[in-house]
Amino acid sequence: MISIKSSREIDLMRQTSALASNTLVYIEQFIKPGVSTEELNQLCHDYILEHGAYPSPLNYNGFPKSVCTSLNEVICHGIPNKKDILKDGDILNIDVTTFLNKFHGDTNKTFYVGNVSSELQKLVEVTYKCMREGINTVKPGSHIGDIGAVIQEIAHGHGYSVVEEYCGHGIGREFHEEPQVVHIGKKGTGVEVKPGMTFTIEPMINLGKRHCKLLGDGWTVITKDKKHSAQFEHTILVTEEGHEILTLRPEEPVVFS
Repeated sequence: MISIKSSREIDLMRQTSALASNTLVYIEQFIKPGVSTEELNQLCHDYILEHGAYPSPLNYNGFPKSVCTSLNEVICHGIPNKKDILKDGDILNIDVTTFLNKFHGDTNKTFYVGNVSSELQKLVEVTYKCMREGINTVKPGSHIGDIGAVIQEIAHGHGYSVVEEYCGHGIGREFHEEPQVVHIGKKGTGVEVKPGMTFTIEPMINLGKRHCKLLGDGWTVITKDKKHSAQFEHTILVTEEGHEILTLRPEEPVVFS
């Protein structure tokens, strides 16, 4: 069943989503060569707790850390650790979900570490465009398939591939709710979008082929060809007029074109 949020629930979604967004803004200053992903995890953990919330990933189905840190060829669900030391030229995705006032807010961003090649910069920029253009389709009467269709068109147009095994999701009182928001699709197909729905859009775009591999830790997903992957994610509210990006960061445009 897809949850349609009340005005009170939407207010609470705005609060937790703002905290998730602010966590990403806060952590950016610490992302530099020589820093471990474990250090970044601890900083995010402390920041979230200091603001009266709980990091949703911690102990979720056994996940051992407070954020996901996905480095270079890691597509998603990377586990922070002391051995992953950031190097100049890396790209790093940090995925933050906060649980505040009994509601979850979920967002992620791929960061540059030091001086990143133009090839990887383009991958990251196109991935962000995929997410924002997917968001731009969201309005009452549109369909979930519209989101995946535009993401797929943009990514493939640049010679990239779209990960199919992992997708966006409804969010609210539960970390993961219906509907599933896949990042490939056909326009006019899938669940009809209605006001009050809240869900994430979070495309994972690969420099090489789309195929992925789950590592032995049961969480970390990497590209099979070991080529880099990038991702961005926002939590979206469907409004009567269109949509609202609940996790929008200050440096981002409200309207993307």
